[in-house]
Amino acid sequence: KQGQITRATTTTTNSISGIGSLKSLLAAFNTAMKDLGSTTNPQFAGFAATSSSPSVLTATASNSAVGGTYSIKVDKIATASKVTTAAFAGGASSAIPTGTLTIKQNGVDYNLNVGAGATLQSVRDSINADVSLKAAGFSANIVTDSFGSRLVLGSTTTGAGSDISVSGIAGLEIDGTNVVGAGGTALTATSAGAIGAVAQDAAFSIDGMALTSKSNTVSTAISGLTLNLLSGGASATSTITVAPNNDGLKASIQKFVDAYNAIATSITALTKPSLDADGNPTVPAKLTGDALPRSLLASIRGPLSETGSGDKLTVLAQLGITTNQKTGALDFNTTKFTTAMNDKKLSGEVQTLFTGTNGLLERMGNAIEPYSQTGGILDQRTTALNKTQTRLTNDQAALDRRVQTLTDVLTKKYNDMDTLVGKLKATASNITSMFEALTAQQKNS
Repeated sequence: KQGQITRATTTTTNSISGIGSLKSLLAAFNTAMKDLGSTTNPQFAGFAATSSSPSVLTATASNSAVGGTYSIKVDKIATASKVTTAAFAGGASSAIPTGTLTIKQNGVDYNLNVGAGATLQSVRDSINADVSLKAAGFSANIVTDSFGSRLVLGSTTTGAGSDISVSGIAGLEIDGTNVVGAGGTALTATSAGAIGAVAQDAAFSIDGMALTSKSNTVSTAISGLTLNLLSGGASATSTITVAPNNDGLKASIQKFVDAYNAIATSITALTKPSLDADGNPTVPAKLTGDALPRSLLASIRGPLSETGSGDKLTVLAQLGITTNQKTGALDFNTTKFTTAMNDKKLSGEVQTLFTGTNGLLERMGNAIEPYSQTGGILDQRTTALNKTQTRLTNDQAALDRRVQTLTDVLTKKYNDMDTLVGKLKATASNITSMFEALTAQQKNS
């Protein structure tokens, strides 16, 4: 019985550890897949756009981009409205009348109720906490100058006509088209309006063609290219070069291959025992004989052989990615990859293959989700193993009690027998003494 419990406990402990390892492997693999599938930092862009002056502007190319160069001059960038109230001599704790504060931008009114006992600081805090104002990109703060404290409002909305105006409560009224401070009228205690300048559109030219934009992110000027305008002026020029992103694609594909091989190798290792110099098993693997790792590995491998939804690029083999028949790992032939990019012009379809609708990364995520999700296959297995471990712990305790009880019974029997033997020895000694005495009497008579 002890041998059975010991063997079962060892197997269960190894299985719990092995399932934990599988969870860690899947978590790492999921992280790698999410990084590769990022929409904010695309890893499989078919084209790369480089700027000769990144401080002036940067550019991002989509898969519909066309190779070429563009000379861009940025005269001015789009700006947002920032306005100030008149100064309050009492500082941030100055009392503010009750009422409805109306903040207006681009023809839209945002109303904020100001209750009794309000101060300049509490109004600022209310603006920053208001959900609709926060969603619209408004923020407020208090700036103190030589005249007192002012409520300053800013916005993330850029472009001409997006000036902020404030009305409804005495002392907080602002005409956002009235420029005060540098570039406008001299700043006084009663000055209220736009600080320095009103909001403006971006003005720039592409190969000599003049354009404007309300935003510094321009996605409609050049097909397949998004420009991010950063600074403007007489010398703010840059040349944008668009070319196939072969090096970036190669690096991203290698990351995918490495991530797949890492999890495939580690899962396989959980089912293979250690071998001695003669090839004989020595230490069993944590999940030796368990079908779960093989099932998981088959689920991960499945999407590799499925056909993608691209036009010309539909399978990994076209990019030089094949499965090694001996090891099961992925091999990446960079020579075939280069041919696919340069001769077959497939760079624009790589992103679709990996991250498009029902792309490879999405299919892999769907394949392993039943295992990795909360309450999924691995969690269920862990729960079952923990129950088995608890039962074995109880079985061990019961066996220990049984052995202890048996030991106590046998010890008591031994002690009783030992006492009885002692009594019998004493009786035998007495009888021997009596016979010796009788023999002596007979001799003397």
